Amino acid sequence: MSKNAPDPAIAAAPGQGPAAMRPAAAGLRLAALVLLLLAALWAFSGQASAYGLTLAALACLNITLAVSMQLTNGLTGLFSLGHPAFMMVGAYVAAVLGYPVARKSTMLFALPEPFVSWQMPFVLSVISAAVIVGLIAFLIGIIVLRLKGHYLAVATLGLIVIVQGLAINWQGLTRGGSGLSGIPRLTNIWWCAGLMMLVLLIVWRIKFSSLGRAMMATRENQLAAECIGVRTARVKLIAFVLGAIIAGVVGAFMAHLITVVTPRSYGIVLAFNLVAMVVLGGTGSIIGAVLAALVITLLGESLKPLEESMGLYGLSQMIVALMLVLVLRFRPAGLFGSGEPRWITRLFRPEMKQ
Repeated sequence: MSKNAPDPAIAAAPGQGPAAMRPAAAGLRLAALVLLLLAALWAFSGQASAYGLTLAALACLNITLAVSMQLTNGLTGLFSLGHPAFMMVGAYVAAVLGYPVARKSTMLFALPEPFVSWQMPFVLSVISAAVIVGLIAFLIGIIVLRLKGHYLAVATLGLIVIVQGLAINWQGLTRGGSGLSGIPRLTNIWWCAGLMMLVLLIVWRIKFSSLGRAMMATRENQLAAECIGVRTARVKLIAFVLGAIIAGVVGAFMAHLITVVTPRSYGIVLAFNLVAMVVLGGTGSIIGAVLAALVITLLGESLKPLEESMGLYGLSQMIVALMLVLVLRFRPAGLFGSGEPRWITRLFRPEMKQ
């Protein structure tokens, strides 16, 4: 080629040429990856036992939670521990609205009359849970997001205590401490895997968008971010509400997967596990959160027989805590830091350089 020949990428008309092909190529790679995952899931579902399928569905939901936590805590730098509270609200809303009509009048005697004779369809109950959780998170976020650091952590821990207390004492709607049982099982591995893929795609797109850059700028230096025009209060509120909505939807899926909701299931231990997933994977790393959630979920399930046989209840929590201490001591940035593995970014965003 002549030295003065124009670069094809520059000479091409707008909307044509290699630069314009990159998003299309990345989209094709993404579609190929999704098809590959669906094929693997189809093969797995044909061979696995009912327990294996439930465990895989739980792993998908835990990955979804960890990724949503990255959105709030990892990308934006908020130290929020309120995910279990939002999960609890989403779980109870979906469970109560989707509860069998035959049992509502005897078990949920405080339920308003229009809902007693109507079992809401699953999708509609999940949407209702997401809307209610979103509104609650918006109102709470306006108040607590003025706090920073450990003050925000304490405030969101208090939110868990408040929601747990309401669930325990609102006997006519939640069955108190014994919880709601007999919830129809309306989710399975396909639903949970679909939700996980959707949330991964949404959070990935946010991270590499202008909104994601604003979130990371807010995390790194709020004053500097405001000086360049980032509306940090709005950015933090968006991250907080989006993370809460995803947590609420996961709670709704969880209720219709394990068919039981109890207040104790969504407590401080769950908040600790979610924080561990974010720290171990790397604060702000989506792939890191996926791997950490997968490891912690499988570790907890694989150690259950040992815990029961030897009476060492809580062994998995102790191991996770030890892992957390070691990572904070020797690799405080986590597995991938704030970035993603290079081969992932080259696969889907070849124009990016980390």
